[in-house]
Amino acid sequence: MSFASAPNETKNASLEDEAFMTADELRGYMQEMAMAEASGAGDWVARAEQAQKEMLETMSKPVEVTDEVIAKLTHRLISAMRQAAKRGETEIMVMRFPNLLCTDRGRAINNSEEDWPETLTGRPRQAYEFWRDQLRPAHYKLKAMIIEWPRGMPGDVGFFLSWAGATPGH
Repeated sequence: MSFASAPNETKNASLEDEAFMTADELRGYMQEMAMAEASGAGDWVARAEQAQKEMLETMSKPVEVTDEVIAKLTHRLISAMRQAAKRGETEIMVMRFPNLLCTDRGRAINNSEEDWPETLTGRPRQAYEFWRDQLRPAHYKLKAMIIEWPRGMPGDVGFFLSWAGATPGH
């Protein structure tokens, strides 16, 4: 899939409304998870599962990508990268998503298999393709890794965008 312009711009709200996952959406998800756990007993499990289900539904639906969406996403990335660079950092996490958005629940990512991108679905797939088509040509690197291990099992996946130079052996 490539990022082609959409003929109907009115269907596309701002990037904040339709991005791969906005900061507000992610904060909302995290708040729901924390509130569910804090509410005690078994109720928190049901609330946490509902929050994850809603996020999965949102993240599994591809975004209609336009030139405007690409420009806004690029602007947000550049801003975040500049802030990180000011702090001396050479990478930022650009996306977090449940491993259920991988056809193998993150196994290929966890095992650093070369074909891990083929397991991506929904918005994570689009994010990977955005990196491949827009950022890799500018020598940015993308790393995917399991960033959460609930009950010892692979959980959420994080995408990290890096502008660090190659290190020996990598």
